[in-house]
Amino acid sequence: MNKQTVRDIDVRGKRVFLRADLNVPLDDGRITDDTRIRASLATIRFLLERGAAVILASHLGRPKGKVNDALRLKPVADRLGQLLGRNVRMTGDALGPGVQVAIGKLRPGDLLLLENLRFHGEEEANDPGFAKALADMADIYVNDAFGSAHRAHASTEGVAHILPAYAGLLLLRELEELGRLLESPEHPFVAIVGGAKVEDKIGVLRSLAERADVVLVGGKMAEEIRAHPIDVQVKLPSDVVAAAAFEADAESKVVTADAVPDGWLGLDIGPVTREGFAKRIATAKTVFWNGPMGVFEWPRFAEGTVAIAYAVADADAHTVVGGGDSVRAIQEAGLADRIDWVSTGGGASLELLEGKELPGVAAIPAA
Repeated sequence: MNKQTVRDIDVRGKRVFLRADLNVPLDDGRITDDTRIRASLATIRFLLERGAAVILASHLGRPKGKVNDALRLKPVADRLGQLLGRNVRMTGDALGPGVQVAIGKLRPGDLLLLENLRFHGEEEANDPGFAKALADMADIYVNDAFGSAHRAHASTEGVAHILPAYAGLLLLRELEELGRLLESPEHPFVAIVGGAKVEDKIGVLRSLAERADVVLVGGKMAEEIRAHPIDVQVKLPSDVVAAAAFEADAESKVVTADAVPDGWLGLDIGPVTREGFAKRIATAKTVFWNGPMGVFEWPRFAEGTVAIAYAVADADAHTVVGGGDSVRAIQEAGLADRIDWVSTGGGASLELLEGKELPGVAAIPAA
């Protein structure tokens, strides 16, 4: 995927509209995982060090076109400032007279963060007027928001048709890493897919099945496939941790996957499956993992997901992990530095691996 990138341009003295993905999880205003902020640092520093005035923009959560004080970007600005070692100024809105005044004061090497773009319904609607208003702020557009590249929104797609558009360093790396899985994975290639809904991932299951030597499936998806077989060759769990109810402290026991008692639920892969999956992963030269093996938020049903996390980290292979829950499992286990690439895009990575064109990527001209 040969795209124009920030390495291809001289940004000195230019105003750059940088669309990043700073959509981080919050708990009562506190950032619980700053992976996406850290992933954005390379492009931000690259532009600032080369004399650009950077207008940084992102969404946060789903405010549905209305101002929501709980979804303001102030915690992001504070964390970004800590990581950059500088104060990060931000605006009170994404548009308006105050924003224009702040932009007018920007000098080379300055950084300004706009307030949550999704406080405006026009953002998700890809409204041409809203895109034009954003584009009028800058001379150059850089998209580094891989996690939002599968959305044709004003800031991810619309602006790219108005300003000279380039890919950021993170977006470029994501395309390279995931493109490698599609085009030239070293074999054996083991893919691990979990999560809740088969219909959300049937396309990527088909795509991976064509390329991988084996696709290991866990989570609720495995139960759905066992009950309603699909036209894709996958390896399902042989045993599960079954629970009497969907509750963190429910009665539970290990049973074979085809002997779950009536009314019970499989909430994790069982010990035999963990060992079997780990052995397959250990043989791999390429590993891709997306989706937990069970309800890993509850400690009693987390062992399968944790076992897979360690198996992937231990593998003598090129390893790629994508999807919020998988990334969270890797982070919580302290294994992120043992994974070759931790993708910042959940839905975007799946759509790319399915073979779909991402609007935010398609809008950037070829080099």
